[in-house]
This record gives sequence, structure tokens and C-alpha cells, in this order.
Amino acid sequence: MIKPERLKKGDKIAIVSLSSGMIGDKQFIHKYFLGKKRLEEEFGLKVVAMPNALKGSTYLFEHPEARAKDMMDAFKDKSIKAIICAIGGEETYRLLPYIDFDVIKNNPKIFMGFSDSTTNHFMLYKAGVVSFYGPNIMCNFGEYGKMFDYEKKAILDILFGNSENYEIKPSEYWCDDFIPWNEKNINKTKSLKKDTKGYELLQGKGTVKGKLLGGNLEMISSMLGYFEDDWYEGDHDLGVNTKVFVDRYQIFPSKEEWKNKILFIETAEVKPTPKCFEKMLLTLADYGIIENINGMIVGKPQEEKYYEEYKEVLKRVIGKLRPDLPILYNVNFGHASPITIIPYGIECELDCKNKKLTLTERCLEDTNKKEKI
Repeated sequence: MIKPERLKKGDKIAIVSLSSGMIGDKQFIHKYFLGKKRLEEEFGLKVVAMPNALKGSTYLFEHPEARAKDMMDAFKDKSIKAIICAIGGEETYRLLPYIDFDVIKNNPKIFMGFSDSTTNHFMLYKAGVVSFYGPNIMCNFGEYGKMFDYEKKAILDILFGNSENYEIKPSEYWCDDFIPWNEKNINKTKSLKKDTKGYELLQGKGTVKGKLLGGNLEMISSMLGYFEDDWYEGDHDLGVNTKVFVDRYQIFPSKEEWKNKILFIETAEVKPTPKCFEKMLLTLADYGIIENINGMIVGKPQEEKYYEEYKEVLKRVIGKLRPDLPILYNVNFGHASPITIIPYGIECELDCKNKKLTLTERCLEDTNKKEKI
């Protein structure tokens, strides 16, 4: 795989809407301008929205080719150093007919987002380019009040710094507040709660290593054909259609590709029931993922909904299949608040005794020479 170049002040980055187009809707567009201002003033970057990114929900749902064009054009543009997703959604798989994997491979650059962006990350993974499961514009950079210090540090450390032997530490606080996005009181802040749990080791011992691969559990399950109709609004036959597209364009890693990986998974804001959570884990097991991996990293459930129930499901299901497989729980990424960054294809060490996660190699290059990993 190819490592893109790391960021520096003055770099130009592009904002894309590859899933939902809501950031361009009248009641939400202030979130874009807030995120843009923060990226420019606090990180020293130059921010541009790709031509279709702010055209709104209706247009972008009806025109997946426009979303894909923004993505391809952003990769082709030599002046753009990174691409950040506006928000997730539910059907970015519809971009697949318009994706040129050679364009991505020949123009590697930082790509970051989470949730439905899991599908986009698998596009980059197929192209052989490292990408980053991390903050997007609406949820993170466009946060009301201020951006969480934990998130800001992760961006500076991983995207701007040298992340070799970098420990991904747990956040000392968490948040279950939600300020409606149609409110324009940008100075309103969220209340924080002290995290008394830290990372929890559910099973396993010793130290294991493996390259990171995973994403949002609902999206991964839908790629494998399992989806609950009431997870999202609308009638898009997501589970069926996602698998058809993913199979046709062969972006889901083969069973053999999962061998010796560290799987990272997290659940979305729909907060699937423990029964659905169990079905999703079994879907991964049926495909052959669980039997091949070296360890698991599981994200903090949003608002800690089903926190204890998910733990019990993991210990029961994975414990039966792989009783010695290390599982580290309550990691801050995805739909938790705040979140860190998880890089695809980078080797990670999971230390069970000390409950530590460490990136054992740097994620990004310093020069125009790309290092294969």
C-alpha cells in the first residue's frame, strides 16, 4: 500500500459530499462555514469545497455521478493535499460505477471520514492507498463551541506529525449531548463526562500485531448482505443493493486479505439492538473474518447506549469462536464523542496486559517518494 504525504500549514484540502448532501441544505450549511473557518484558522489549511459538495441533499441523492466526479477530480488535482468528507449517509456504494481506481492509486493523498465513508475507504484500500477513519466536517470540524481537544490532538499528531510508535490513548472524557444542527448558536458548548472506564480488555492476553482494517459495522454488514430495514429512513434496499455493487466492483477484502489483520469496528447513531449487533458479528464470522484476524478493536457506542449489552454479546459470540482472540473495547473512534483517527493498512500493536494501542509505523510520507507497506 502507498502512504500519502503528511499535511503542513498552507496545504490546500478539499471537502466532498460522497454520501448525504445535507451540508449544502439551507438549514445546515452554516456547519460547513464553521468547519472551514476552523480548518483555516486552527490548522493553517486552505479549504475548498468541490463543485457539487454544497448542492444539497436532493440533487446529490439523484446524482451519484456528481459525487463521484468530485472525488475523482479532487484526487486528480495536484494542488489538493487532502480530502475530507462532509458527513456520512447511507448509500455511497452508488458511486462505484464512476470510480477510477487507477486515479486514486496514481494520486495518493489523505482521505478522511467515517460511517458510510467506510465504503469509500474500501475503495482506497482496493487502490492500495492508506486512508484515515476519522473526523468529518459536520460532526467534528463544525462542532459548536469548540472542537474537542482530543480530536484536535489526533489530527495534529497523525496527519501533521510523525506517527511512528504513536500510542492511541483513550479520551479522559466523553459526551452524550447533541445540539440540533439546524441551530445556529455556534458558541453553544456540550457538557463533558469523565470517562472512568478507559479501554476495557474483554478477552485475550499477550501482545499481538496486525495491519488495521475495518470501519462501521452496519456498513460492513450491509456489504456482506445483512441490513435491518428500520436502521435508516427511506426505502433503498440497502443491504441487497450494497452487496450487489460491492460484489460487482470487488471492493470488499477477500477472506484471505483479513488474515493477521487487526479488525476495528464501531456502531452508528441508529444504535442497533444487541440482537442486531450479534447478527452483524455472525455475518463477519460467516464470511471468515473472525477466524483470520489477530485482534479486535471495538469503538465506544454512541452515548454508551447498549454499552454493557454489547460487551456481553462480544464475549459470548467471539468467545465461542475465538476464546483467545484479544478484544479491546471502549475505543474512541467513529460515532463516539470525541474521536481519534484509525489509519487503514498501518501496523498496530495491541498490548493486552497494559491495554495499549500503538501504531508501530508512521502513517504518512514526508517527501514525494511514496513508501510501500
